[in-house]
Amino acid sequence: MSINIVIKEVIIIRNLQLNMDQAVEICKVINSEVRMNILKILSTGSYNVNEIAEKLGLPFSTTAVNVKKLEDANLIITELVPGRGTQKISTKNYDRIIIDLFQDNIDAEKNTITIDMPVGEYIDCQAEPSCGLVGNEDYIGMQHDPRSFYEPGRREAQLLYFRTGYVEYRYPNRIPYGAIASELEFSAEVCSEAPYHKLNWPSDITVWINDAEIGTWTSPGDFGGERGFNTPMWWSLNFTQYGLLKHWKINNEGSFIDGVKISDIKIEDLRLNENPFISFRIGVKKDAVNLGGLNLFGPNFGNYRQGIIMNARYLNGNDKIKSE
Repeated sequence: MSINIVIKEVIIIRNLQLNMDQAVEICKVINSEVRMNILKILSTGSYNVNEIAEKLGLPFSTTAVNVKKLEDANLIITELVPGRGTQKISTKNYDRIIIDLFQDNIDAEKNTITIDMPVGEYIDCQAEPSCGLVGNEDYIGMQHDPRSFYEPGRREAQLLYFRTGYVEYRYPNRIPYGAIASELEFSAEVCSEAPYHKLNWPSDITVWINDAEIGTWTSPGDFGGERGFNTPMWWSLNFTQYGLLKHWKINNEGSFIDGVKISDIKIEDLRLNENPFISFRIGVKKDAVNLGGLNLFGPNFGNYRQGIIMNARYLNGNDKIKSE
C-alpha cells in the first residue's frame, strides 16, 4: 500500500492508494455500517472509544471491537495521549481511498524492502546523563553512565534514553543495482526524557539520514503513570512507559514527518547508490532550543511491537520507463 500526499493550499490530504488485490481486504473491513459510521465520526475529529460509543448509541464492547478492526486495517490510528488522565484516542489515518483498476499497475509492496532494526543495534552513539539502556529483565550496565552504551549486551536493549546525544544505525542497502529509489520511510516509538516522567517536557528530536539532516520534531513530553501495552511489570510506573509512533518519509517531493513537510531534502540528496548501507541517526542536539532528551523504544517496551522500521521503495528499469 502506498500513501500519496496532496497539498492544496494549507490542507494536507492523505490518500490510501490500493491495487485491486489490496482493495479486496479493505472493502471487507469497511463493508459495515457501524465501521463506516465510526469513520464518519473520526472525520470530524479525534475521539476515545467511550465518546464514539456514545455518538453511535452502541455498547462500549461493540464499538471497541469495530474500532480494533479499523486499527488492524490501518484505517485509523490509536495513541495514548495525556488529558483528563492518559487515554486512548483514535484518529483517522486517511482522507481518501483510491483503487487502481489496472492490472499492470506497479505493485508497490513487491518493490518495497522492509527491515525492523533492534534499538540496541546502533553502530555509533553519543549519550550524556541522564542516560541508560534497559533490557527485558534489568538494566544493561550502569544507569547514567555513558560507558554502558558500549556494553556487548546493548544488542538486547528494549529501551534506551539520554539527555543529549544520538544513536546511529546502518541498514543494509538492498535496493537492486539499476533500480531507482523512490521513497524511504522510517518509523519509531519515541518521546522526551525527563526525571521519572513528565507529560509537559518538550524535546527537539532530530533525524539524519546518510548524514543529511532531515528535520526536527518537538516531542511534547515523557509519558508515564500508566503502563505501556508492552512494558514489563518489573518496570516502575514512575518511569517512562510509552512514546508516540512517528513516521519520517523522504521522497522526490521532500522530507515529511507524519505527512507534514519538514524540509526540502529529497531522496536524490541522500546518494543512496554510493554506500552499501543506509544510515539513520536520531538524537537531541546540544544547542537544541528544547533540551528534553530522548527515549527510544523496542518491541518489548511501550505501545508498539517494533524497533526502528525502514521501508525502502524503488522503481526497477521497466517501472522507470512506464513512469516516464
